[in-house]
Amino acid sequence: MRQSLFAAVDASLRDRIEGVRRFIEQESPSLSLEEIRYEFREHSVLGPGGDLFQVADSDGRWIYRSDPLYDSKVPVYQANQLRNGPRFEDIEIRGTPLRFLSSNADAHGKTYTVQVAAPVQEIREGLAAFGWILLGGVPLLLFLASAGGYWMSRRALAPVDRITNTARSITAQNLSERLDVPPTGDELQRLSQTLNTMLERLDTAFSRITRFTADASHELRTPVSLMRTTAELALRRDRRPEEYREALAQVLTELERTSTLIEDLLVLARADSGGESVTLERVDLASSVAEACEQGRVMAAAKQIQFEARLPHEPVWMLGDVSALRRLFLILIDNAVKYTPEGGLVGVNLDRIDGTAVVEVTDTGIGIAEEDLPHIFDRFYRADKARSREAGGAGLGLSIAQWIASVHNGRIEVESAQGCGTTLRVSIPVVAAMPHPGAR
Repeated sequence: MRQSLFAAVDASLRDRIEGVRRFIEQESPSLSLEEIRYEFREHSVLGPGGDLFQVADSDGRWIYRSDPLYDSKVPVYQANQLRNGPRFEDIEIRGTPLRFLSSNADAHGKTYTVQVAAPVQEIREGLAAFGWILLGGVPLLLFLASAGGYWMSRRALAPVDRITNTARSITAQNLSERLDVPPTGDELQRLSQTLNTMLERLDTAFSRITRFTADASHELRTPVSLMRTTAELALRRDRRPEEYREALAQVLTELERTSTLIEDLLVLARADSGGESVTLERVDLASSVAEACEQGRVMAAAKQIQFEARLPHEPVWMLGDVSALRRLFLILIDNAVKYTPEGGLVGVNLDRIDGTAVVEVTDTGIGIAEEDLPHIFDRFYRADKARSREAGGAGLGLSIAQWIASVHNGRIEVESAQGCGTTLRVSIPVVAAMPHPGAR
């Protein structure tokens, strides 16, 4: 504020210097010294502070001095002292603070020293009053701003507190609870939506783990109960060796099924935790499918089912794990054989389409109901609830098959209609058709 006020005063002083210079240039050639002094005295009333100026010639003699400045000891500068430009000074005369501007004025080949002044007492008093206002007002403004900022921050952070309290209250027992989403369209709304999405994923994962644990316990309890019952019956009284042998055979059968179930559970558990890994190397997919088909023919022959395989004669190279791929196709063929009645047909077809190997396993079995199709890859899910454990398995095969396909950057698609058979289609990317580095 001080700089702005004094800049205005300085601009006014420069204008007055220019006015005196023009007057000297226009009137001084035709006027005597006394007339010039008279004209200066007449024009001294023009504008505020107009009576505060004095003019000296190049020798330092006063041509005119205003009455308020007549006896003052204001320093007069020679013309050569002002060659570098005008000079501003603050001088107090008779107890009144004045702002002085000294400058050269050239007219008709002569150089004059012109000094003009403006009172600055009111400016100083105004600045002092403004300073006292700032001294008292700034702390008050800071207090009000702090109080308003605190109120606004509390109001703005209230939704964050609600989100925090709600999130803190959500545990494993109430994962279905969700945060309130404020309709603000800002970061808080996006944060609430993101947290709700995360909670939904956690709820799904937790429910899956809980269901998986319950289903695994149920599947393990059944064979253990059968083995215990068989053993208790065998030990209840003395029996012939053939009866003991029959009881042990039943226990062995259940142990084999239980071992398979436990192995499948371990595979899925390691896959979920990232501990189950496969070794990817250049392999011939056609060979893996052919090996699975050999075992599939044996299973189909046992049920008097026709088995057909159409495989290419040339290798189909890809990056994969031989044992995992063989297990993938064996699971699909085994399912097709299980759910195809006697006299039916199971077919396996391998084609290469635009850099992708497509393996189709088709059957003429009982098919899958439309409502069951979205769930066939869920763990422990059996589309045919009426089938026994012996025929239907534990419901983990397709889950393992889907995991094997995913780690090979592939996917499994299913087409089925109840009573019309099923087609499972596996698509896996292949690599350039070139022989294995070790092949001849």
